[in-house]
Amino acid sequence: MLDLAPIAMTLAADSPAAVASAPAWVMLIPAMPMIGVVLCTLMSIMGVRSKLPAFVTVACLAVSFLLTVFMFTGHSEGWATAVGWEWLHYSWGDGNGQNFTANFAFAVDGLTILWMLFVTGLATLIALYASEYMATDVGQGYNRFFIAFNLFVFSMACLVMGSNLLMLYLGWEGVGLCSYLLIGYYYKKPEAVAAAKKAFIVNRIGDVGLALGVYLAFVHFGTIEYTELFASEKLQGYLHDAAEGHWSHIPWQASAIPLFLMVGAFGKSAQLPLYVWLPDAMEGPTPVSALIHAATMVTAGVYLIARTYPLFQVSEIALPIVAWVGTLTALLAATIGMAQFDIKRIMAYSTVSQLGYMFAGLGVMTSVGAGFHVLTHAFFKALLFLACGAVMHGFAGQLDLRKLSGLWKVPGWRIVTIGMFVGCLNLAGFPLTAGFFSKDMILAEAFVTPGFALIGWILLFTAGLTAYYTFRVFFRVFVGPVEYHAGDDHHGDDHAHDDSHGDDHDAGHGFHPHAPGWAINFVLATLAVCSIVAAGLYFIGDHGWVAGMIHDSTAHIDPHGDEAGGSHGSAALFGLDPHKAMYYISSVVGIVGIIFAYAFHLHGRKSAGEAPAADAFKAALGPIPRWAENKWYVDELYQFLFRGPLLVLSHIFRYVDMLLVDGLVNLMGWLPYAVGGRLRRGQDGVLQSYAASMAGGLALFLLVILLLVNQSA
Repeated sequence: MLDLAPIAMTLAADSPAAVASAPAWVMLIPAMPMIGVVLCTLMSIMGVRSKLPAFVTVACLAVSFLLTVFMFTGHSEGWATAVGWEWLHYSWGDGNGQNFTANFAFAVDGLTILWMLFVTGLATLIALYASEYMATDVGQGYNRFFIAFNLFVFSMACLVMGSNLLMLYLGWEGVGLCSYLLIGYYYKKPEAVAAAKKAFIVNRIGDVGLALGVYLAFVHFGTIEYTELFASEKLQGYLHDAAEGHWSHIPWQASAIPLFLMVGAFGKSAQLPLYVWLPDAMEGPTPVSALIHAATMVTAGVYLIARTYPLFQVSEIALPIVAWVGTLTALLAATIGMAQFDIKRIMAYSTVSQLGYMFAGLGVMTSVGAGFHVLTHAFFKALLFLACGAVMHGFAGQLDLRKLSGLWKVPGWRIVTIGMFVGCLNLAGFPLTAGFFSKDMILAEAFVTPGFALIGWILLFTAGLTAYYTFRVFFRVFVGPVEYHAGDDHHGDDHAHDDSHGDDHDAGHGFHPHAPGWAINFVLATLAVCSIVAAGLYFIGDHGWVAGMIHDSTAHIDPHGDEAGGSHGSAALFGLDPHKAMYYISSVVGIVGIIFAYAFHLHGRKSAGEAPAADAFKAALGPIPRWAENKWYVDELYQFLFRGPLLVLSHIFRYVDMLLVDGLVNLMGWLPYAVGGRLRRGQDGVLQSYAASMAGGLALFLLVILLLVNQSA
């Protein structure tokens, strides 16, 4: 079990009890995307049919990013709050938990600034990319896309910057709604509609856990305001008990709060068992994939745990569960990604896997490593998604790696290829890249943390698989013999043309791909540079730039570690300090994975569809590759265990409602109608009918009298 003594003491010392006032202009950071929502809505009402909504969105988000930079440069250590207005305030007594306060306010600390820098920065670049990518939808669809895009960024800003758990929950539900709207953008396409509903419903399952965690936090601690919650004497006492190992002194309510919160985090960040929505979200436009899967929505779960880290310290099992769920998710997603052929779907499973690394980092007590990997992953995964989107954009929706090859040699595709190469190096953890340093911090800390060496070995093996499937895509699609086939536009994008009067001897058999324009190339080049420069952040300060940002937040857990990412235990890996040994070990593992990808998917390959070495190895493994290609039949298992029975149960309840509940109601309504119908015949205004009724009534009366007399006799 984890040794929490130094961590708990640090959290107690760094709790944001003293709160400064943040400048009022901080509220403009979330306000700018909301202004974008209003302006794009007005343009939709006015029927604007140009790229104006995109440029307005880019301008609003760019201002939001610049304000975030000013917030970073002007912020000193500590916790500051900017209050917009007193939102909710109820009091029904003077005791603990009898005063509910939740202001519409925004908190500023190192964790907030770290997240908002890449959220607003990447959102700006992705919006610029989308201005070209979505150009064929100029009109109402274009307006609708950027309305949801702006609303998404606003919701994410509320989630990250909110000063209380209710603001976080507001943003949490907002990004869930917007993801539904964006994933289902092509609402006439059944697959997109199904993917949007799947994302929405699976996230609702996690959101129930988050809601219960918020409720229980208020009931137990009497507040949901961060400043009051983390500085409360009750929580500080629990942290002290955790530091001393007196877990029995901590009530079950306090230990249950992080367990509920982690359910919400697992849903939003696509961890076992709630990861199944994210790969299907590829049905949305590629800018949506980059926005959701790179830096924003899917990192919300990581942010939730980092923000509420003190609460996780008071549970003996919460962080170990986080570590193991993240590790197993990383491994499972990597095995599935190895067997897929859709390059966007491969990147989606890669996102699930890398999120697993982040959760594992939080679980093994390196919030710095997790935070740094969030940052580096945001850049290189956005780059990878947008590069795949550029391919899709130019090849009429083609994403099958068996039908594309040698794009490096195709005119107009050099920047896309270079961007993809930089992204692949980072994802594979190639030595000296940003992804290498951030992943190594997590791997090393797994070996440092007592009891988690097995997690370290699993993550190290997963790193090798990641390097393999990443360069499997690069070697198959971007290098090798030149060959390409137009797609069937199955994602709803029609950005390429078939030049039937062109040369039939070219690699596309008459098809000429549409090379990306300046907006897409500029964004890809910028992200490639950012992915390279991000490696330098590892060398800023004693433990890296991210360590300095995390230190000024409730996620800080390293009081006196000597290595980047923190060292709260002692261990040796092959006789060396794991933080030093991991540089060499992970380098070898990553390079070996790349070599295998080269041998299986590039060496000796003469066409896009063939891979002799890979096919031979696949045949030797029997049915395992087919199982992995079918995602280990997890969706089918969920269909059998949950969706099918619930569907049957819903039909049973439907008939109960229709026949029993509605039947009784309808019967009560029909009886007066039937009786009235019978009586109405005697009120027809015909004299003979009245006489017959009177005679009948008199006869009935006499019959009753006769019966009574006979009975009494």
